[in-house]
Amino acid sequence: MCDADTIFALSSGHGRCGVAVVRVSGPASGLVLSSMAGLAHSRTVPRTARLRNITDPRSQELLDRGLVLWFPGPHSFTGEDSVELHIHGGTAVITGVLQALGRLPGVRPAEAGEFTRRAFHAGKLDLTEVEGLGDLIHAETEVQRRQALRQMAGDLGQLYHDWSQRLIRCLAHVEAFIDFSEDELIEDGVLNQVDSSVSQLQAEVERHLQDGRRGERLRGGVQVVIAGVTNAGKSSLLNVLCQRPVAIVSPIAGTTRDVVETHLDIGGFPVQLSDTAGLRDTPDTVEREGVRRAMERVELADLTLAVLDSTHLPKEHQGVPGFLLGHLRTLLPAGEDLETALRRCLLVLNKSDLLSEEQVASLQSILSQAAELPPACLLSCRTGHGMDHFMGALQKQVKSLCGDPLSGAPSLTQARHRAHLQQCVKALGQYHHYRDLDLALAAEGVRRALTSLGRITGRVGAEEILDIIFRDFCIGK
Repeated sequence: MCDADTIFALSSGHGRCGVAVVRVSGPASGLVLSSMAGLAHSRTVPRTARLRNITDPRSQELLDRGLVLWFPGPHSFTGEDSVELHIHGGTAVITGVLQALGRLPGVRPAEAGEFTRRAFHAGKLDLTEVEGLGDLIHAETEVQRRQALRQMAGDLGQLYHDWSQRLIRCLAHVEAFIDFSEDELIEDGVLNQVDSSVSQLQAEVERHLQDGRRGERLRGGVQVVIAGVTNAGKSSLLNVLCQRPVAIVSPIAGTTRDVVETHLDIGGFPVQLSDTAGLRDTPDTVEREGVRRAMERVELADLTLAVLDSTHLPKEHQGVPGFLLGHLRTLLPAGEDLETALRRCLLVLNKSDLLSEEQVASLQSILSQAAELPPACLLSCRTGHGMDHFMGALQKQVKSLCGDPLSGAPSLTQARHRAHLQQCVKALGQYHHYRDLDLALAAEGVRRALTSLGRITGRVGAEEILDIIFRDFCIGK
């Protein structure tokens, strides 16, 4: 990217529409304003829409009549002089305006993300806000929108900025102690204060990391897997949830042999729902591969919908909890603690329409008292009975996995944030390790922790450390 260039792009998306927005940013924006809209930027009121004829600067041909807005830098999205042309959204109009812009000297089409990149370089956004903007553009559900808006507003970046400021102060104090303690310019107890600050900050970062990946789940979608033995009604459940025939339903066991995926909005939360092959021993090579993939998905799932044919439950309902617990042991990941796995499971007892009312009432009573089991829903995919209760239970589980993005501290949303924060914690551990052995190496730990935080927001510099050294200790006075 060359910041001396002026860039332009269609910002409102492609396709026929009523109004299209063409954005221009860079030093030649004033030239665009005068040559295509007949306005002198020095006499144009900023951020005020003007209805103007938009013409080709070479041929003076009228291209369209639309609204023109002038945003002088640094008070613009990119921090540069900018112009917006709000024109009619016909293909010919858009093409004519873009071609005319491309013929102006020093003006070129923008690369992908270049407007936002210039905003970052101008200090208008940090990297977390840039990522929040990208998430907002791609948000498909209500709760994703809320999380993206909070991140774009700078809540996450502000948290990391505050941590960085505290680390900068710690590093400044340690380096000042190393350089000037012999001159008795540093007051007693400075290192003890640093020790306390580093320990407190390390604890805060570790708590931030222990978020159960809520923000990442909300951003990418909760992985929900429908699993169970053959002919339990897994594909029927998928079709009911999607309200369309996504998967083939057949009384023949083993119809589903591969993973069938679809995306859903469950109460505003994004869900990636996967239907899997029925679990059983089979001589069929293709079906065995389907079973292997099913077990693999269950191991990776955030939530497993364990589907079972309710007519296969023990006739003596007192034995149902033990039967279901044994069934879940074979279904859920073997390498995981059962209690932990059960917290990420929802029991779905299908085909309740084949039971009598007395049997249904007895089962519901037994299940409501079985504290050792995960939440259980008795339903019928064929009649729809019990689906409302199931949807409420499913939404509750999904919400608990994602949390409320508007309450409490902002959540991690990116894997790269987590990686840098883990490096930050490791570096702070280096400070404690070398504190009494080699203060220079201890200071390096704080510096590495600061760098890790700076890589998240994209902002880190040595000048801030020098400013605090001279401000707090008045060295050279």
